[in-house]
Amino acid sequence: MMTSGQVKKRALDLGFDLCGVASAVDIEALAGLPQWLGRGFGGRMTYLDRSARVRSDIRRWLPSARSVVVVANLYNTDHPHHVEMADPAQARIARYAWGDDYHDVMGGRLGELGRWMHGEAGPGFEARWCVDDGPVQEKVYAWQAGLGWIGKNTCVINPGIGSWILLGVLACNVDFEPDAPGVNQCGTCQLCVDACPAGALVEPSVLDARRCLSYLTIEIRGGMPVGQRSSAGAHIFGCDICQDVCPYNALAPVTRDACWRPKARLQGARLETLWALDDAGLERTIEGTALRRAGVRGLRRNLAVAIGNAGPGLTSLFEGPGAGSDPCSEPSSTDPRPSLQDPMVAEHVNWARSQGR
Repeated sequence: MMTSGQVKKRALDLGFDLCGVASAVDIEALAGLPQWLGRGFGGRMTYLDRSARVRSDIRRWLPSARSVVVVANLYNTDHPHHVEMADPAQARIARYAWGDDYHDVMGGRLGELGRWMHGEAGPGFEARWCVDDGPVQEKVYAWQAGLGWIGKNTCVINPGIGSWILLGVLACNVDFEPDAPGVNQCGTCQLCVDACPAGALVEPSVLDARRCLSYLTIEIRGGMPVGQRSSAGAHIFGCDICQDVCPYNALAPVTRDACWRPKARLQGARLETLWALDDAGLERTIEGTALRRAGVRGLRRNLAVAIGNAGPGLTSLFEGPGAGSDPCSEPSSTDPRPSLQDPMVAEHVNWARSQGR
């Protein structure tokens, strides 16, 4: 008989830093998603509306589910936090995106765990797993599985290693003994709420995604709302500020897993350096990382906004031949940066140029 203890040991052997088990039962916190969406906080993430019913009960994703195994990887590194970066020309990239794409790394490890469990359980074993790409409320199950609690910044906080963790979920039809849920230890602290540069934490543990810089720089596929561009600062992919200021991250350990270490081409990356890359070079820069989610077009847009926010010293990058931004000009088959001819990107470049005048 396979036990939860055996599963946890195998998960750690595969490279995960945390592993816990929750029961696949009705959980009150799962029912809060429709209300959150009803307040409009999901913005343009319409996939959440489409999958809300499934997300409210993991048994709609795997009907035979009895247990939910939740794993986590620590991705903290000994490199400066966003709040420690004073140079407005240094690109702010979410810490989790500095190294290898967590979907690939953790997805591979979860796949190995699932196959091992199948071998141990034998015929009749059923499971589904996902890493931030399935209709599952991972944070709720992480809390229920004892990996931590959902903090006021809406991140899962582990009392020993903080919130620099990535989550994966495996639902299965084995009835494991569940772990005790995490206990909220935020207390009266609300440093994260006060530090958010966009005011996205409208109340403790409630995020208005429409204001969040991660939403603005990653989730939005079209134009970034003009009134919110200045709040993005130098952020070109995600934002870590609400985690930077969390006391539980002050002494967070550093990962020993090389896959989360910053890739040389992203370490200390500067706005002007990234902007100067042709599209193929930008594609190579983000290859194998979570930055692929934004794509070249999205990153061009975000870089334009960040350069505009940096002031006249950088907006000169938009002047002169080949600088781009004229949506009326004919694209050239030899243009190394065809993304600049995209009307959406061009509009952001023109906005950024206006900020430097």
